[in-house]
Amino acid sequence: MGRERVVVDTNVLVSRLLVAQSTPALAVRKAVDTGQLLASATTLEELADVLSRRGFDAYVTVADRQQFIRLLVRVAEIVPITLRIRACRDPNDDKFIELAVNGSADVIVTGDRALLALDPFRGIPIVTPSRYLRP
Repeated sequence: MGRERVVVDTNVLVSRLLVAQSTPALAVRKAVDTGQLLASATTLEELADVLSRRGFDAYVTVADRQQFIRLLVRVAEIVPITLRIRACRDPNDDKFIELAVNGSADVIVTGDRALLALDPFRGIPIVTPSRYLRP
């Protein structure tokens, strides 16, 4: 059996960066250490956009945010999106559903209620970071 294929949404990744010992941080660490983290050009663009906001300047340096994205790109499998999906009540969240389906994900980890409302989507569980950490 291969490694679990995991989609982690932007809010969980940002939480990981801001609070290194938080539940989202532990979920990201589990995804990286025991699974295969998945990303797409669109999810990486959103993360870069969010982390470029000046509101983060007081918490994390620009250099640390850029390094976080570089490390993420190195550990993630970049999945090309060939099948477009419109399923989420928040269209901005469809990119994570598309990534999961196109990347044959085993799970989506999110704190986003619009995504959690779709659980499961085409057999892919959509769970909170705390649920993902449960054995």
